[in-house]
Amino acid sequence: MSKNTFNIERNDVKGWSASSRSVSSGRNRHMPQVIPDRQQATACKLRQIIRVGTWNIRTLLQKGKLDNVKMEMETLNINILGLSEVRWKGANDIQTGKFRFLYSGRATHERGVGLLVDQEVSEAVKGYWPVSDRVLLLKISGKPMDLNIIQVYAPTSTSSEEEIKTFYEELKKAMSECTSQDPLIIMGDFNAKVGQHRNEKAVGKNGLGIRNERGEQLVTISLMSHVKKFF
Repeated sequence: MSKNTFNIERNDVKGWSASSRSVSSGRNRHMPQVIPDRQQATACKLRQIIRVGTWNIRTLLQKGKLDNVKMEMETLNINILGLSEVRWKGANDIQTGKFRFLYSGRATHERGVGLLVDQEVSEAVKGYWPVSDRVLLLKISGKPMDLNIIQVYAPTSTSSEEEIKTFYEELKKAMSECTSQDPLIIMGDFNAKVGQHRNEKAVGKNGLGIRNERGEQLVTISLMSHVKKFF
């Protein structure tokens, strides 16, 4: 879990929507077309501490599972929670009690990522982009900078190199939609071990275990993208 202070601008903009919500498998899948919502934003500024977390939930298909997740968010005072392995079909932006849930899945109950945000953050959501069933981008309006969050669920160690390549292409696609001056948080289940190589710019004090091949790929991407400490 990380803490960051941002000046959040609340608004009534629902954000981006995709021309097609369905997600197909394969490297040459069609990327959703981003359509900006042209509603007028209301100017209201809020300075607060934003608590961000991520959780591989395994599935949200079980009855009452989403309610349990929301209870945990309130208990831990988390404002933005990224979820991996949601396993919901398609992509959508829904209101669930006091929370707003944005998710991106596929045509079957597999994979899937989502972002659950509380009411205050919800009012500052500028837009979202369901890139695929493994990558979801959320933009939050702020002053003087916006905040970008990418939630991911990477292929497992048993996946093919083609699947890994496709995943990182999707991640780069999402990152390209974020301006360099705005803070960017990339989080989720990368299914990788980065080890404890603290002399590297991309690995912080929380790296664990012995680095594996997937971890090496992740660190390489981080360094090439000039990311400051994923871990």
